[in-house]
Parts: sequence; structure tokens; C-alpha cells
Amino acid sequence: MTSSTVPAGRLRRVVGPYIALTKPRVIELLLVTTVPTMILAADGWPGLGLVLATLVGGAAAAGSANVLNCYLDRDIDKIMNRTKRRPLVTGEVTPRAALVFGLVLGAFSLAWLWFVVNPASAWLTAAAILIYVVGYTMILKRRTPQNIVWGGAAGCMPVLIGWSAVTGGLSWTAVLLFGVIFFWTPPHYWPLSMKFKRDYAAAGVPMLPVVAKDTKVAREMILYTLAMIACSLLIWPVQGMTWVYGAVATGLGIWFLWTNISLLRRAEDPARGKLKAMTVFHASITYLTLLSLALAVDVFLPL
Repeated sequence: MTSSTVPAGRLRRVVGPYIALTKPRVIELLLVTTVPTMILAADGWPGLGLVLATLVGGAAAAGSANVLNCYLDRDIDKIMNRTKRRPLVTGEVTPRAALVFGLVLGAFSLAWLWFVVNPASAWLTAAAILIYVVGYTMILKRRTPQNIVWGGAAGCMPVLIGWSAVTGGLSWTAVLLFGVIFFWTPPHYWPLSMKFKRDYAAAGVPMLPVVAKDTKVAREMILYTLAMIACSLLIWPVQGMTWVYGAVATGLGIWFLWTNISLLRRAEDPARGKLKAMTVFHASITYLTLLSLALAVDVFLPL
């Protein structure tokens, strides 16, 4: 081992747990929706500088919210198998250090967006952090089965932030994009809750799959999916998209709806086999990624 590899290893051991607290995979999914929204708002490429500035601020804000979520939920994280290896549970990061880190990240993100992007995006980002940390984590999560529905509004904010970063305001298209992700959130998160319902029950978190039958959860997922599809298709005429986006949005919507219907059929008839809730979870990520890609590509089509 050379002298240069020792500091690098130490750096990874120190920095790695802090990065883990920000939940990078969650941030990645949030940012997937930001760039296509900015392209749509600009009706073309909005400029590399603005995109990078918005992504830096957005990533810092999402990281702040996730760190503060880990700080507030550290008591239940140690109970759940899915979260018991998080740095605050293992002791790799102290609660005080996590709190300071989360607050500093949040302050940085707001200042960065205010001075480098624009005040509108900073205000929307502040709202997103408050919804997730206060609304979801502190108020809703441990009190109501509808926690992820209303708390999930925080995950919808990146599209509003991306739109406002380009235009300085909002539009009906931005509202419809918000609607897509708002209605997408339950059929995205509830399958995960189905898989880990014992964890949530042990921790006293009343996720809908914990307190309701799988058939009821699946039916509600279908209703939310239908509302999501409606919002995605309304973007077509409101924004003046081409038939390509319309075809992709329709095809993706039908496919994702079928995965939810299949889940319901298995919930109603156990003889059909295992519930396969995680199939719907992974399908939801594929759906949102491909729909976002379609939004971005459609802008550049000569149709």
C-alpha cells in the first residue's frame, strides 16, 4: 500500500457515510425529472451553465432533506431491516454531525439557487425541504396511512424548480408535470411498503400496506395511476407536443397500468402466485425515466 492510497481510504471512510445519508439514488431519480423539464420550459437546450447550476442546488437541497429525514427517523431506522445499516444507526456519523451537515446543505442550496439561478427557484426549493422534513417526516409519516401521498409532494417540486429556473415563474405545463409525479408517487412507493410491511409495522409507521389489505392498496394504486396517465396526456395539447410524445406517453401509461392491474389480480387470487410488488416498484422507475426522456426528445423533433 502506497502512502497516497492511505489518505484516500481514510477520506472514503469519513466522507462515505455522509454521502450515504443524502440517499444518492433518491437524488438521482429526482434530478431525472429536472433536466427534461428545463428543456421543455426553454423549448430547447436551456444552456449548460443554467442546467448545472440548477442541478447543484437541487442535489444539495434533496441531500439536505434526506439527511434531516435520517436524523429525525434514526429511532425507527434501527428497528427496520431495510434501514438498520444507515450511518446514524451504525454510529459512523453522530446525530449532532448529521444535523449540522443537513442544515448546512440546506442553507447552501437556498443561497446558491437564490444568487446563481433565481429567487423563484430558491423559494420553491425551501418549500420542498419543508414539505419533506416537517410535513412528511415530522407530522405525517407516523400518524396517517396517507403519509406518502401528501408528503410525496416534496418529490414533485423538482419539476417546478426546473421550470422556474428557466422562466422565472410557472405555467399549466409545470402544474401538469407536478401532477404526473404526485399521482405517480403512491404506485411507486406502496409496492416497496408492501415488501417491507413487517418492518414498517414493527417501527409503528402506518403505511397503507400495513393497515389495509393488499387488494385495497392495489385498487388505490390503479386509481392514482389513471390520474397520472391523465396528467401525462394533458401535457400533449397544453404544451403542443408532437404525436411522438403522445404515442410514448400512451404506451407507457398502458404498460404501467397493466403492471398495477396484474398486482391486483394476484392480490385477489393468491393461486396466481407471489404478489411481486417490487416488479411494480421497478416498473414505476422505468416509466418515469422514459416519460421524462420522451418530454426532452420531443422538443427537438422536426414535426
